[in-house]
Amino acid sequence: MATLYDTLGVPTHATDEEIKRAYRKAAMKWHPDRNSGAEEVARATFQEIKDAYAILSDAAQRKVYDAVYAEQMRSWEAQHARRQKAQAEREAAARAADEAAYAEMVSLAMRFADDGHNRDVLFGVLLGRQCEARRAAQIADSVSALQASRREAAKAKAEAEAEAAEESEVADVSAQSEATSVKQDAASKGAPAGRANSGKREEPAAETHPAGVLEGLWFQFLNGLRF
Repeated sequence: MATLYDTLGVPTHATDEEIKRAYRKAAMKWHPDRNSGAEEVARATFQEIKDAYAILSDAAQRKVYDAVYAEQMRSWEAQHARRQKAQAEREAAARAADEAAYAEMVSLAMRFADDGHNRDVLFGVLLGRQCEARRAAQIADSVSALQASRREAAKAKAEAEAEAAEESEVADVSAQSEATSVKQDAASKGAPAGRANSGKREEPAAETHPAGVLEGLWFQFLNGLRF
């Protein structure tokens, strides 16, 4: 929103002397005689400069202009703020509607994917619901990839559970076999010694051991020498 101060190129708090110097500089720059070939533009600009200086160089007119301008600025700022708020609300509503439509398309694609349909079917279904082609392709690709990932995860989980069950079964069989072996060893070690040797005849140690036989012969030899 251009002002008379902008026309002269001075700030709103410029002094009378600053306004006068700015007017002289701008008038010389835009005087029609100094702008050969662009007289019409220069003449219009030069007139705006003269009008701005006529008001700002008069203290009373400047005061009225400042008051009116300040009021206009407040009104303009209020209108601008309302327009910005309305624009922000429209944009927020548009984003919300777009997000809701996107979520609906994703949910639709997920339902068809859960029923076992492939990516091309999902894409066709979305197009049939007036979904934009680029978005339909994006949703179909994403949902198909997600379903494939879920199937792989479920397969891996099932295989891991089956392997764990098999290992548990083998461990149980091994534990039972080991327990049976321990019981058999304990029963064998706890049997009575007499029962285990019931079929053998006990013999004197001297008769059965070679050392005992030699000792008996030695005593007989000594006894023969004595008598």
